[in-house]
Amino acid sequence: MSGGGRVQGLSRSCILLIVIAGMERFAFKGVASNLVTYLTDVVQMSNSSAAKTVNSWCGFTSMLPLLVAPLADSFWDRYSTILTSSFVYVLGLGAVASTATIWTWSPPSNKSSPAFLFWSLCLISLGQGAYNPSLQAFGADQLDHDEELPSSKDDKSSNKKSLFFQWWYFGVCSGSLLGVILMSYIQDTFGWILGFAIPMFAMITSVAIFTCGNRIYAYKPDKSIDSKPFQNILQVIKVTASKLVNGRIRINLPDDKSDVGELELQEKPLCDQKFGSNGGFDGNPRNKTYLLENAKIVLRLLPIWAMLLMFAVIFQQPATFFTKQGMTMKRNIGRNFKIPPATLQSAITLSIILMMPLYDKVLIPITQIVTRNQKGITVMQRMGVGMFLSIIAMIIAAVVETKRLEISKKMSSLESETVELSIFWLLPQYVLLGISDIFTVVGMQEFFYNEVPVRMRTMGFALYTSVFGLGSFLSALMISVIEAFTSSGGRQSWFSDDMREDGLDKYYWLLALASTLSLLFYAIFSKFYTTTSELENGNCK
Repeated sequence: MSGGGRVQGLSRSCILLIVIAGMERFAFKGVASNLVTYLTDVVQMSNSSAAKTVNSWCGFTSMLPLLVAPLADSFWDRYSTILTSSFVYVLGLGAVASTATIWTWSPPSNKSSPAFLFWSLCLISLGQGAYNPSLQAFGADQLDHDEELPSSKDDKSSNKKSLFFQWWYFGVCSGSLLGVILMSYIQDTFGWILGFAIPMFAMITSVAIFTCGNRIYAYKPDKSIDSKPFQNILQVIKVTASKLVNGRIRINLPDDKSDVGELELQEKPLCDQKFGSNGGFDGNPRNKTYLLENAKIVLRLLPIWAMLLMFAVIFQQPATFFTKQGMTMKRNIGRNFKIPPATLQSAITLSIILMMPLYDKVLIPITQIVTRNQKGITVMQRMGVGMFLSIIAMIIAAVVETKRLEISKKMSSLESETVELSIFWLLPQYVLLGISDIFTVVGMQEFFYNEVPVRMRTMGFALYTSVFGLGSFLSALMISVIEAFTSSGGRQSWFSDDMREDGLDKYYWLLALASTLSLLFYAIFSKFYTTTSELENGNCK
């Protein structure tokens, strides 16, 4: 089916899917952005426990696509995956809303109550784990349909992909902005029942809109879905193990004809293999070397993937400790209105929405002149710039927190925790994180999409989200280790519930240092990394 008309170089189906992605982000951020407040105020968790719970949940949510994506790539088409996972997603949102309804009349007083909330959040994670990568891959499929048209050219195709990923992220950030601002205000002002019910109905609406777009989607049936993927994977494991013994082995391929094939494993550079036109090893999943070569391609990404983890750790701070910081600062606008601390997270998405057009219209033309590169800067350079900006954001956060602690320690212990320091002092760190997002997050999406084989594109998006997933777990682990170390010997923990005695400034300096080391190793790995496009062109040495 044809994608239909064009707006900003994208088909109608792409634009519709971008809108749907924005609605999903509105629903998710409507729950996630203020969850730490719900856990501390309603569930009565400590600051560190609430932060670890949010980090662990976000990590689980972002890591789950790594498990679901291979199944979606092997067994299901993306359209069916989106519909099925959205149903689970809505169930999870409804379960979370039910906890707010129940606890309004009967506050949680035992261990089963938080457990029910956690399992409700896990339902959201399960639904989102299949929904998000499949939806974005389905959107990218609309571009693949355009590339099949006779008028398509390689340069235009590359530019259109960059355009798609930028506007996709623009849509996602727009939904996130509305979710953070609107839902934080509703939850703080009108209560948690309405605050959790609205995201659920927003998700239901997005599913209805998605099904209404059936006629304009470009469906791309995949004949390469393998009926025996796990048998093939076992064969690859056998072949790899046998390589340690000798360099040549005869194996039975798991196909219908039970043919006997011979696979020769030689120490050849990856670029000597035959690559498809869309990046990655070309062929059918039943091909002798298909799975092995695709595994090699994914393994090549791991050093870059690992160096992005500290960037993901930094991005856990706005929803946890940045928000708790804001709760102790002066939040008044006028006499009666108080800014909900979680609302300040909207500064990240707002800066992305405002700066994204400037990136295209101002920065790219300048860098094109300087670098004489049609894209201005490479994807690897783009991610590096974002990582650098995130380090600057953490340095600013540490300086502001030091100032807040100085003021709070001068106050009497009988006074309120609120210090005479405006919450708007936190804005620079939020804005810088938003600008770093434009560089690193959009770059990550394009990088992992281009560097995996065509058949593994859902897995490519899962690799991108898994950076933030493992980053969330790493953040929770760092909190646990630092809390145990700093609270030993009767000392105050860096994450003390008494915000006058915490050591968040030291924690922010530690994150800045760790991120600087990650950026250094990232630059080294990037220098020696060869992209799949270079491999296709035979530029591998």
